[in-house]
Amino acid sequence: MYFAALLARTEDGWEASDTELDDVETLADLADLAREATPDEDTVLVLIEQEGGWFGVVRVDGEEDPRIYVSDAAAAARSSYGEILLTDELLGRKPGDDGTDLDALDLDGTEDGESDDDEPDAAADTPAADAVPHGPVGDAGVLDDLGVSEKELLSMTEDALMEIAESLGASEVLETVR
Repeated sequence: MYFAALLARTEDGWEASDTELDDVETLADLADLAREATPDEDTVLVLIEQEGGWFGVVRVDGEEDPRIYVSDAAAAARSSYGEILLTDELLGRKPGDDGTDLDALDLDGTEDGESDDDEPDAAADTPAADAVPHGPVGDAGVLDDLGVSEKELLSMTEDALMEIAESLGASEVLETVR
């Protein structure tokens, strides 16, 4: 089960709204959705959670690039919403890298299944390009200036979104949309 909400910081405090991510296909779409949540260029947090699996925080400050934190990249990679957050940049890949490194291929003329015992298997030494790390990725300091330290964020698990909201003083408004 998924839950997604927007927390927009305003002069009067935090305002929460639940959000549908069905039409969101990219991080840019998600950032645009966040920017629409406030008429000013206030801070907007997109909070996404897959119950028992992972959570993500996307912070959008005006027109700046979104800052992203995902609690478990491998779990998020198996989720359609998680895939939106796991950009090439976040995972340390070059944009458009399809994982095929022609220099790493063994093109010595042997056929598939044949081995050249003199040469080590280069493919066995390189990790799969589409491998996603287990554990957190992204900017763990994304909420530092809002009262949630990197250490606190990294230690959150079960009810992380509510813990974040409590730290921000926004638990009541988040609970109304939950």
